[in-house]
Amino acid sequence: MNISKEIFTTCLGKNIRKYRLDSGLTVEQLALNSGLTYSQVSRIELGKISTSAFAVFILAKSLNVSPSILYEISIAK
Repeated sequence: MNISKEIFTTCLGKNIRKYRLDSGLTVEQLALNSGLTYSQVSRIELGKISTSAFAVFILAKSLNVSPSILYEISIAK
């Protein structure tokens, strides 16, 4: 599978947002729980920035999910 960085960061952000909403958390709450800033979490969810694997690990831990589930990328054909 060949995907661009933009598609990857957008899909990652959508996954984070999905699990945040499923957990009933606001961006502010997830930021507080993860130790990241509101701006950083918001920009990650929107796919505006790529982030480190460690930040994804921290977000996953805050969402009580496996980091690997956040990396699941589905490309519609």
